Amino acid sequence: MEKSEEEKIVIVGGGICGLATALALHRKGLESIVLEKSEKLRATGACIIMQPNGWRALHQLGIASKLRQTALPIQSGHYITVKDGKHTDLLVGNGGECRCLRRSDLMKTLAEELPPNTVRLGCKVVSIKVDANTSAYSILHLHDGTMLMPRVIIGCDGVNSVVASIVGLNSSRHFSTCAIRGVTHYQTLHPFGTAFYLFDKDGVRLGLLPINHNDVYWFLTRKLTSTADSMVSKDQKLIKESTVEAIKGFPNHITEMINNSDVDSLHLTDQMRYRAPWDLLRTKFCKGTVTLAGDALHAMAPFLAQGGSASLEDAVVLARCLSQNMGIALDPTGMKAARAALDQYAKERKMRVFWLSLETFVVGTMHDTSALLVRGLCIITLIILFRDKIANTRYDCGRL
Repeated sequence: MEKSEEEKIVIVGGGICGLATALALHRKGLESIVLEKSEKLRATGACIIMQPNGWRALHQLGIASKLRQTALPIQSGHYITVKDGKHTDLLVGNGGECRCLRRSDLMKTLAEELPPNTVRLGCKVVSIKVDANTSAYSILHLHDGTMLMPRVIIGCDGVNSVVASIVGLNSSRHFSTCAIRGVTHYQTLHPFGTAFYLFDKDGVRLGLLPINHNDVYWFLTRKLTSTADSMVSKDQKLIKESTVEAIKGFPNHITEMINNSDVDSLHLTDQMRYRAPWDLLRTKFCKGTVTLAGDALHAMAPFLAQGGSASLEDAVVLARCLSQNMGIALDPTGMKAARAALDQYAKERKMRVFWLSLETFVVGTMHDTSALLVRGLCIITLIILFRDKIANTRYDCGRL
């Protein structure tokens, strides 16, 4: 890549949020480039649970109908306590659309809709300089010596975001819970139909959702054993062995599902990272014409299954704000328009991501602690503030 000073919008990170933001901008007629440090697009983790609010965003991006062909609708939910076999019905989407998508399908669909050369692979950001002068461009340096001076920089670079430190957000934190994820393929039809199941025993939780009639996505959460899990996470065979060990006493068909899982799909996250809700409340999360979206902004552990859907919401809202402001007259450099757009975006997203992050923090703390008083306070907080357990899924990010 040659030195350039003509890029209007640069997106750092080619994950789901980065690609979705580029597509949303493209739909609004705004050009952007996506800088991805890897040599190919990578889908970290096997699948993503897409709830009704996420499908509204996918509809605005114009790819919902294509993705529906790749996954079954989840139509019911069941919570099972393993020790006594007690079943409780779970609300799933409150009648709205909920499906389990392969991350690779979602990323492929997003990438295919982008103009050629939008995504630039092997581009690692070394530093970003934000000038205090309100009319000055930010300067973005890449590892190969390239210097870009874009009008807008959007950090979609995940939980360990380089861009987040630029806008003043503290480093993400982590719970002392780990998560294991995988996919199991059944040669004949799997026995779970179109239902979501959640099994619970002694602090170990295993959930599963059908992808289609033959493939099932499953996830397990348990207490983190830092030294052991750090080693286990590097070996997928060890991940399977540790999962089987964790579910001793679970129904036989669940143990069989884990034993038959695709080894290549297994992934252990030994640090479930989250953004402290108070950091989001007191930070503007944009500086000059630099802002954040996706996990870089609101890293949240998977307790609510909202990380992906919220990232798609970010993409739609950000593209809408930029398109509404970029045409401001008497602004030859475009900097005034860009700042107005990012201020509008930050204002619109602040309380949405705050409440998501607060609920994640409370649920995560409740699972993390062994202190009865802390657990009690968490339960009371959930009853008072989050009595409606599926309120998040009814959120509508609006039209693109």
